Amino acid sequence: MEQAAIGHQLFYDPILSGNQNITCAHCHHPDFGTSDGLSLGIGEGGQGLGPDRTPGTEVEKIRKRIPRNSPGLWNLGANDIHTVFHDGRLSISDVYGNGFNSPAQEWLPDGLNSLLAAQSLFPLTSQFEMAGNVAENQVTGAVHDRIDKGWPILAKRVRTDPRYGPAMVAAFDEVETTEDISITQIANALAAFMATEWRSTDSPFDRYLAGDANALSPSQLIGMNLFYGKAQCSDCHSGPLMSDQKFHALALPPFGPGRTRQWDPYVRDVGRMGESDRLEDAYRFRTPMLRNVALTAPYGHNGAFPDLESIIRHHLDPVSSFENWTPETAALPHVPWLQKADFIVRHDRFEMQRVRSKIDITPLELSEDEINSLVEFMHALTGASVDTPPFGVPVDFAP
Repeated sequence: MEQAAIGHQLFYDPILSGNQNITCAHCHHPDFGTSDGLSLGIGEGGQGLGPDRTPGTEVEKIRKRIPRNSPGLWNLGANDIHTVFHDGRLSISDVYGNGFNSPAQEWLPDGLNSLLAAQSLFPLTSQFEMAGNVAENQVTGAVHDRIDKGWPILAKRVRTDPRYGPAMVAAFDEVETTEDISITQIANALAAFMATEWRSTDSPFDRYLAGDANALSPSQLIGMNLFYGKAQCSDCHSGPLMSDQKFHALALPPFGPGRTRQWDPYVRDVGRMGESDRLEDAYRFRTPMLRNVALTAPYGHNGAFPDLESIIRHHLDPVSSFENWTPETAALPHVPWLQKADFIVRHDRFEMQRVRSKIDITPLELSEDEINSLVEFMHALTGASVDTPPFGVPVDFAP
């Protein structure tokens, strides 16, 4: 718990960002279900929190929206999780001899004790998330040289801070003096906090599985039976995590900057193919886990759909939903200098056709009552204790 307490403070502290102007919590805040309430987030350089976040001004203004929707953090400490990020670019693997397949490859630091610890490192290296623009600070300059070069700079900030140095010496057995503190302890502390704070296993659905026959309302019970039956949701949202941790193409309407690859000639997001370089993975994205899903709108890898009903309807008829989707549906704070680029991909008829034609799910028909029951069941996945976590938001957190 000592490590988690340190991670709690670090999570809400801008000390881990290049320009010390953004925290992990700006994109993963409990007020928005550990997400940010936006389709595509506003990262480094922005101001404020959640849907009210603004893109900054003058030299500090953002240069790009975050390319993908900020996922919730619920149950990411589960032992069964082996793959994270929308495109699965971080996973458990021995390919590099350090336990992980990651964007840092063999340069990932030693001693990371979990997939969640490894995951926590990568927003720190992202220019538009937390590192800042090249030439603005030492961290982003170092990362521009090689991905692992920025972490020692952040570690020095933390170990020389009187709030953290002595506390980490006390909390980590392998640390004898503050000089021993590295990015590894920082990552492990963040993981300890997130795994503790956002463990959620006390929803009405969990109580039902534990034997409480009255835990679900009649409508939620119908929705559960649809989920595991006629609606075929559990084909992908399977097992205790409610995710098969695999990748599927849903033909979500594209917009935003996309997570482009190095040689992409234009804005697009090819999903899993960007990590695997396999054509068959094009436009496929990782199946999200569903605990507390009712709290984490908007939905989809790019937040294309504002509520549970609309994303369920998209699953039922992807082609019709794709054709009828409008840009006004997206939750995007106004950014005048990015406005022309936000939906430029929609004018590329070839890319639109490629996305539209790659669909891994079979359309099916449900009645309005059945759709409503599925929505009700999604609400039955919300934990009873989500508003009373072990730590909570620090009283001095100032977004």
